[in-house]
Amino acid sequence: MSQMTMTQKIIAAHCGKDSVVADEIVLAQVDMVLANDVTAPVAINEFRKLSNPVVFDREKIALVLDHFTPNKDIKAAEQSKLVREFAGEHNIHHFYDVGEAGVEHALLPEKGMVTAGDLVIGADSHTCTYGALGAFSTGVGSTDAAVAMASGKVWLRVPRAISVVLKGKLPQYVSGKDVILHLIGMLGVDGALYQSLEFSGEGVQALTMDDRLCICNMAIEAGGKNAVFPVDEATLKYLTDHGAATPRVYAADPGAHYERVVEIDLGTLKPTVAFPHLPENTKTFDDIPKGMEINQVVIGSCTNGRLSDFVAAAAILKGRKVHKGVRCLIIPATQKIYRDAMHMGLFDIFLDAGCAISTPTCGPCLGGHMGILAAGERCVATTNRNFVGRMGSPQAEVYLANPEVAAASAVLGVIASPDML
Repeated sequence: MSQMTMTQKIIAAHCGKDSVVADEIVLAQVDMVLANDVTAPVAINEFRKLSNPVVFDREKIALVLDHFTPNKDIKAAEQSKLVREFAGEHNIHHFYDVGEAGVEHALLPEKGMVTAGDLVIGADSHTCTYGALGAFSTGVGSTDAAVAMASGKVWLRVPRAISVVLKGKLPQYVSGKDVILHLIGMLGVDGALYQSLEFSGEGVQALTMDDRLCICNMAIEAGGKNAVFPVDEATLKYLTDHGAATPRVYAADPGAHYERVVEIDLGTLKPTVAFPHLPENTKTFDDIPKGMEINQVVIGSCTNGRLSDFVAAAAILKGRKVHKGVRCLIIPATQKIYRDAMHMGLFDIFLDAGCAISTPTCGPCLGGHMGILAAGERCVATTNRNFVGRMGSPQAEVYLANPEVAAASAVLGVIASPDML
């Protein structure tokens, strides 16, 4: 039997094989199929073309209205209506509409819908988030999602793998966002193309679950098929606390093959910013020009819209004001995060500082709504992509950063590190 990576073991278990090898094509059983208000309508239309369109398991499909919601226009309303009707028609258990929804990749872990050892596919590229929980999760096209909703299966090519060995602990003002930006800067946006990013090392224990979720979320920005963390005590506690199903724990074999090994000393990392127009274009404040004026800050998204992100941002904003001429948008990723932040008094801090607080939505991250940029505007965002036109005008610029850098930038009106305050 061949020596397998953690990802390969999970895939093998889901296609009834004792082992799989890199580049092998397999038909795997899925534990969850995910789609949103942008991708689900396409999947639903394809699903309805099948000869006997019946969902394979109403408990294993998640439909989350999050991208253009609350609906920004008639087209968005029609798309949401289509998903709403499909969910009712097939009695989909995990259907989340405005008022109970949230950004999908924050919502599913929060509700315990994914556990260690699961195989999850989603019609959204950032489905790789759930590797933080010890699952294999990856984005697929809407047609694959449609077939999976009917059959419970998906074709996969078994990915090759890159080993990312972590050591040390993160210094002040540095978080999981900086880890993944640093790694993308090393690998490039296609450096892990169709490969697993498999994290290991004693440094893993120094990362919170929110750090890990953030890191796995952006694996796709290096071209990765998926990312995965080992299942440790922190993982098991998170799964228990969120009512997830019994975990199935897999670990890489000692002799598993990796295309390359990357080592990162967390203690050496610094607050990192990805400059336009690619996530790989990373710089630390050693190289960032001083006085780069900004027009907007966005703190939220499936990458950095969790409670810990708002706690970190509030610590910077408390007793301070957003710089005149800067718009600072606070977008909690789920209703629960919204409520918790409100009850902790974080909203008072944000409102006193001059921020605008939004209901959960993907909104500005994909240029949807709630913060579109005009030509020539510059935004610091805790989101995951900064492609040309990502947040509005093709002549606008998006700079990716952690919540503390975003908050400090909002206060000073320029791209800034918290230690500049």
